Amino acid sequence: MARMRCTTLVGSVLAATVLALPAVVSAQSLNGAGGTFITPLAQKWFDAYNKKTGVQINYQSIGSGGGIQQYTQGTVDFGESDGPLTDTQLAAVNGKVIHIPATLGAVVMTWNVPALGSTKLKFDGPTIANIYLGKITKWNDPAIAKLNPGVKLPSGDIIVVHRSEGSGTTYIFTDYLAKVSPDWKTKVGNAASVNWPVGLGGKGSEGVTQQIKQVEGSIGYVELIYALSNHLAYADVKNAAGNFVTPSLTTVTNAAGSAKFPANTDFRVSITNAPGAQAYPISSFTWFLVRPDMTDAGKAKAMKNFLEWMVTPEAQDMAPALQYAPLPKEVIALEKVRFKTLTANGKPIM
Repeated sequence: MARMRCTTLVGSVLAATVLALPAVVSAQSLNGAGGTFITPLAQKWFDAYNKKTGVQINYQSIGSGGGIQQYTQGTVDFGESDGPLTDTQLAAVNGKVIHIPATLGAVVMTWNVPALGSTKLKFDGPTIANIYLGKITKWNDPAIAKLNPGVKLPSGDIIVVHRSEGSGTTYIFTDYLAKVSPDWKTKVGNAASVNWPVGLGGKGSEGVTQQIKQVEGSIGYVELIYALSNHLAYADVKNAAGNFVTPSLTTVTNAAGSAKFPANTDFRVSITNAPGAQAYPISSFTWFLVRPDMTDAGKAKAMKNFLEWMVTPEAQDMAPALQYAPLPKEVIALEKVRFKTLTANGKPIM
């Protein structure tokens, strides 16, 4: 009888304990998809976060267009994009998305012209636009020569390389060209995927990099880390203030200094062709796309916890080694406020 009373007591205590516990809200995995621009840093973050918490974050580096598509279809827990969603794309998700800035980076012009050796070239926006419009076809074109006095330019053909799929890097690049070239804005415009007048397509930043390495006479655009890690030359670009600026952590951060976020802190801003004497003109934030209200409480908590960790000094300090600029303190402060609004099934995430 005494044993029965003990068992009953233990059972009662266990039952009370179970009742006192919150619903199981932990998740051990999240699935995302999106831009290749952020992939080197994102992978470093996900590996570090897994070692720290055991949470596995799987990421498909398929380009921003694919990431937006999978996010819209609901096949991933989060998306990633180097360009903000358009109004049409926002309508497709019925407003169920928040843009969360993750880091900052530079899109750089790189080339494969052995005759130039290690010579650093200079470009301005209209010249880049005319190359990609097919109006400038030779490396020794007068427009390029004027920007690079004293440089012995070869007479060979320019082979244009661009992304073949929907790409946030393309969005950044064409957003810049549309601001500096009325001809480009009218004939091509800015989007993650455009009708390229000329050129060869490469899939992902990896594909464009490989095309440039393999095709002599080529020119292309990639995120800075891809040029550095593949030992490719990259250009100084003339900015809105009229100065030729080298892409770097400092000059990208300078471009971000002009960002003005809307009152609703949706964080959709463009910082291409930004003002500032030393602002690199082809700079951009890149964003994680998350749902303001998730239906899986465990995943919602895992997502919020990761985002809160992502803006800590521990995570942001990993960015510079991979040539990404840490987020400005002002942006992090706004993000922390936004994280508190995330919910699971309409309830605050605890």
